Amino acid sequence: MAEKVNIFWFRRDLRLDDNIGFYKSLQGKYPVVPIFIFDENILNELPEDDARVNFIFDELQNMRNELQKNGSSLAVYHGTPKTIFKALISEFNIQNVITNHDYEPYAKDRDSEISKILEHKEIGFFSFKDQVIFEKNEIVKEDGDPYVVYTPYMKKWKATFREDKHLKIYDTSQVMNNLVQHSRLPNLNISDIGFKPSKIKVPKHDVTPTTIQQYEKTRNFPAQEGTSRVGPHLRFGTVSVRSMVKKAIAEKNEVFWQELIWREFFMQILWHFPETVDHAFRKKYDRVPWRKSNADFEKWKEGKTGYPLVDAGMRQLNKTGYMHNRVRMVVASFLCKHLLIDWRWGEAYFAEKLLDYELSSNVGNWQWAAGSGVDAAPYFRIFNPTTQIEKFDKNQTYIKEWIQEFETDDYPEKMVAHKQARERALETYKKAIN
Repeated sequence: MAEKVNIFWFRRDLRLDDNIGFYKSLQGKYPVVPIFIFDENILNELPEDDARVNFIFDELQNMRNELQKNGSSLAVYHGTPKTIFKALISEFNIQNVITNHDYEPYAKDRDSEISKILEHKEIGFFSFKDQVIFEKNEIVKEDGDPYVVYTPYMKKWKATFREDKHLKIYDTSQVMNNLVQHSRLPNLNISDIGFKPSKIKVPKHDVTPTTIQQYEKTRNFPAQEGTSRVGPHLRFGTVSVRSMVKKAIAEKNEVFWQELIWREFFMQILWHFPETVDHAFRKKYDRVPWRKSNADFEKWKEGKTGYPLVDAGMRQLNKTGYMHNRVRMVVASFLCKHLLIDWRWGEAYFAEKLLDYELSSNVGNWQWAAGSGVDAAPYFRIFNPTTQIEKFDKNQTYIKEWIQEFETDDYPEKMVAHKQARERALETYKKAIN
């Protein structure tokens, strides 16, 4: 009879250290086979040079090399999770499959399907909380209802939080001797999964004491390197959220800490209200008669609207897979309010381009811009993309960096006048929701 093993399934937790599910699996009775699945259901939606897939691939190879130092490895597969698990069941004498919770609608359906397959074979399926401090129903109102406004959620989050309880670091290196001793587990090349190298690279994060200390002074100015770039690393779990909260507390920086809490706020909104992926949280906003102008949408995507801050942001996104957070608000407001184009179109474009794309935050922030979400900006708050330059890019440093033809005859005319666009948006929204 083949050796009894447990499987640990990496997903959004691409690190060996301080990984709760991986740590727990290594404390179990049976040796652990670590696996990762390049999921066809997800990959089939992506361009073949997607920088995020390249990033995942590189991180997996780093993890594989580390595991090989311990006489083990990482098995990397390509296919649907259902197909791969059926093959694994016939190859290994699996006792349990261990992983970390994932909260998005697709992930919940996938895990439910895999759980049933395993249950049928009398294999255990165990999942742990790892990518957040608080999840699901852990931070709710006294009556058990979810919070739909950030500030009271944040206050309850902080009141519930205990540093000694919630920031325990899980030192995986102490239990690595329980890995399966097999250094030649299956691996793949990037071309094996239908992808090719990307020109865009995910930057290293910059979560240093200086970045955190200066965070509120610099974070709103796109010409300054004042943000942490930690988004993709939290998204794919190359850093643990516990280590990030620990840093925020060490530097006594409430603003940086609260940005991490915003992430969890949007995650629990998506958990409680999965329909908000494609429906307005405030249902009456689904009555807004959006303009279905592909031509205008293309100009916005290409950064050719004639509004410099909007155009600089879109060009930065297209070139680097990143856009400064302040500018994201301006470009999103411009699409929904100035052009009256459906927030779902913008959300889908960001999903395609952003290295730090996170479904819950993306949907939450787009609905905020459209006025249709939880804790939303009222529909009559419409960013003026010109006065935003005065406030946040006074010397036009950011604009000039991304728009080569700025202040020349080649720069496009404004595609819509601010005053008329504002009035049109106010009238359209008012009619729709009243």
